[in-house]
Amino acid sequence: MIRILIFLVVVFALGLGFAWLADRPGEMVVTFNGYQYQVSLMVAAVAVVAVVAAVMIVWWLIKSLWNSPYTISRYFRVRRRDRGYQALSTGMIAAGAGDGALARKKTKEAAKLIRSDQEPLIQLLEAQASLLEGDHEGAREKFETMLDDPEMRLLGLRGLYLEAERLGDRNAARHYAGRAAVMAPQLAWAAESTLEDLTGHGDWDGALRLVEAQKSTRQIERDAANRRRAVLLTAKAQALLDSDPNAARTAAIEANRLRPDFAPAAVVAATALFRQNDVRKGSKILEAAWKAEPHPEIAELYTHARPGDAVVDRLNRAKKLQEMKKNHAESSLTVARAALDAQDFATARREAEAAIRMDRREGAYLLLADIEEAETGDQGKVRQLLSKAVRAPRDPAWVADGVVSERWAPVSPVTGKLDAFEWRAPMERLGQLIDSHEETPDAEVPAIAAPAKPAKERAAEVIDHPTVSAGKTTAADEAEPERPDSEGHVTPVTAAAFAAVPADAEAVEPAEELTRLPDDPGVDPDDEAEKSPRRFRLF
Repeated sequence: MIRILIFLVVVFALGLGFAWLADRPGEMVVTFNGYQYQVSLMVAAVAVVAVVAAVMIVWWLIKSLWNSPYTISRYFRVRRRDRGYQALSTGMIAAGAGDGALARKKTKEAAKLIRSDQEPLIQLLEAQASLLEGDHEGAREKFETMLDDPEMRLLGLRGLYLEAERLGDRNAARHYAGRAAVMAPQLAWAAESTLEDLTGHGDWDGALRLVEAQKSTRQIERDAANRRRAVLLTAKAQALLDSDPNAARTAAIEANRLRPDFAPAAVVAATALFRQNDVRKGSKILEAAWKAEPHPEIAELYTHARPGDAVVDRLNRAKKLQEMKKNHAESSLTVARAALDAQDFATARREAEAAIRMDRREGAYLLLADIEEAETGDQGKVRQLLSKAVRAPRDPAWVADGVVSERWAPVSPVTGKLDAFEWRAPMERLGQLIDSHEETPDAEVPAIAAPAKPAKERAAEVIDHPTVSAGKTTAADEAEPERPDSEGHVTPVTAAAFAAVPADAEAVEPAEELTRLPDDPGVDPDDEAEKSPRRFRLF
């Protein structure tokens, strides 16, 4: 568009010039080699323009002829390159779609049309085609070849890293990731793998520096960076708690400042402070964490903050925690445990039952069984509570990748992932009956009435015979066995009775005696209700 405008402007200028000369007539005289040439000004102007145009046309023809070999070769080279890039694009699409045969075909076609040193994507397509064909050894050779090219080095490291991960060689994978992280710290995959390597070796300071670099380059959000720093500082404090208490205290307090609701950070910070006799500050940290989210480790450390306290003092501290977080199952369980230690069975039973009403779990029933055994010693009720504990949902625990741990750990023991442990109930027990009624711990077990004297045998079928006249006693009447009376006495059966039995009468087997194990507590009424045919059972 701009060229058209420039052309129109030039034509318009020439027209104005010729019009100006036409309005001003004149003559131009040229003397050359003894001859004098006289022409008008308009003719001279036209002649000059024609000469200039002729010179330009001749120059263009000479230049075109001179550059024609290069122009022709350039045309074919560009056409060849376009075909190569078309094959390369088709091959990349085929590799992404999983078509290994088409990817290999287009790789060979692109390699013929474009040199691999001019286009590195050919090497990538060749490696991808090898992976699709299952030739992992050939793909690794291609990735290793890429390490010699500065432009392709990161791509080669990425490919070798993925191959090492596929083979399960974590050491090799982390080696390649470390080399990539040195060259390009902004690579997320390299930084994550390097972070796992540092945490696996316990290099908490190096991991903290790497997280700070990720935060500065905005690879991760600020909240995620603070979470990781809190986890790493907590792990560092745990490692230095015995060897360097001051450094452990500093790291733990910093972790608690970053995440006040993180229970492990609060516990290790309070532990470090308690060891330095700073009970007041440590208690405040535990109280703040308890208000955010109650945790049994916080309650255990808070109630035993002073080793010399009496059991009543520990009970008072547990009640103080309960005041901070009312109507919570963990608060009731904390008070119940402290009350059991203080032999206050009424309080312990009340709080344990309150915890069961708020959150039925295995630990609450076990605690109630301990209270029952300590207070009454009734083994039947204890076994009943233990059976309910077996059926109840499990207590929350630290779970990571299917591993259940009693204590928090910074990394997963299976995958080595940082901050993998979560506080939740392990999912390894089937649920209870659908539409099952709520079990109440204070329900009385109804007594099962037993017969005064259990019968040894089932009563035989009564064989009816036609009666003779009234008042006369026949041999059949004497042979009929008598039934037991109301007091349980049975008349002995005589030989005459057996003689009166018909030959085709069906024999009756004696009943098996139902025996009970000595330590069998009996049938739980809840279980008896669940076995009713009107109830729906899941399993």
